[in-house]
Amino acid sequence: MDTSNGVLLPFYDADSSIVYLCGKGDSSIRYFEITDEAPYVHYLNTYSSKEPQRGMGFMPKRGLDVSKCEIARFFKLHERKCEPIVMTVPRKSDLFQDDLYPDTPGPEPALEADEWLSGKDAEPILISLRDGYVPIKNRELKVVKKNILDSKPPPSPRRRHSTCDSDFSQPALEEVLEEIRALKETVQAQEKRISDLENKLGQFTNGTD
Repeated sequence: MDTSNGVLLPFYDADSSIVYLCGKGDSSIRYFEITDEAPYVHYLNTYSSKEPQRGMGFMPKRGLDVSKCEIARFFKLHERKCEPIVMTVPRKSDLFQDDLYPDTPGPEPALEADEWLSGKDAEPILISLRDGYVPIKNRELKVVKKNILDSKPPPSPRRRHSTCDSDFSQPALEEVLEEIRALKETVQAQEKRISDLENKLGQFTNGTD
């Protein structure tokens, strides 16, 4: 189709059976119609500009302006800017053009990721552009939160405390209180040590030590 040695950037519009051929470093866009009969590929036209493109992007059909009979929109990457290139079909009527805008794939996925990974396949979900694209619904993000209280073992029956209960005898209570006092002393000693270290660090930082 061409003799350019640049990287080919093809874009195919399945709704209109038109393939657009762009080349990196080229300054033109050639487009062809694909049919089921020989010779299968029919040249339509060429869009030319003065500056070569460094890259090219293609807008999905649901992002086009159907009121202006827009059939394609490219984003041509220059060195310091991105230039939109709009292609339209001249029509005198202000009515919706059914032949230009058949139902097109929408943003709603036909399968979830886990379904696709399991081997399932499905056709894309189509939307109509008659009234312009309007999202069907906002996809809700499903977050499953597990409450750790749900796995908590059932509470054991409460026991009635009495003075005759061996678990709460006076020696055991004194032993627990002694451990608490020892822990408090350890914490106080550690706090004093940390304070001394902070003072030494401050003196070292200020250059007095």
